[in-house]
Amino acid sequence: MQNLIEINTENFDVVLDLRYATENNVCQRRLYSYPFCYLHKEAAEALQKAIEAASNIGLKIKIFDSFRPIEVQQYMFDQFPGGFVSNPKNGRIPHCRGVAVDLTLVDESGAELDMGTDFDEFSDLAHHNCSKVSVEAQRNRLILLGLMKLAGFDHLSFEWWHYQLPNPTSYEVVAAKDGMVGV
Repeated sequence: MQNLIEINTENFDVVLDLRYATENNVCQRRLYSYPFCYLHKEAAEALQKAIEAASNIGLKIKIFDSFRPIEVQQYMFDQFPGGFVSNPKNGRIPHCRGVAVDLTLVDESGAELDMGTDFDEFSDLAHHNCSKVSVEAQRNRLILLGLMKLAGFDHLSFEWWHYQLPNPTSYEVVAAKDGMVGV
């Protein structure tokens, strides 16, 4: 898998909760055959900056998803055609290029900060500027946004957990290894 770096707890100070390798996700089934977390080299370097910035304020990054095989992207698009999942045929598909990461923040004890919704909430409650979530959740979303922007990531306005490198289509779609896909 060209230009991808494995993100694990040995080489990055992160917490991994790779939801698509479990049934604890919006599809309620395993989409990956085994847990994996890969990012394009440039995204991994930006993630390291975000990790260091979070550490400076006593927080850690918890990752839910990163590189996503295009077969899984297609499955998710077919399940949720309402615009929350990028169309693999004509969309930007930053996850399939290894330049997107879905994440949250945890405190020193490993507890997730309140973000107002769980990961993969497909409603307006997931929007960065949603005023329907608590003030604490709004503040935590802003902290996450600030850390990720400082590190060089861009964001989607309708998913508080999604960050990607700017201009994702300038990166190639990455082919999955055999045996990664569980759907």
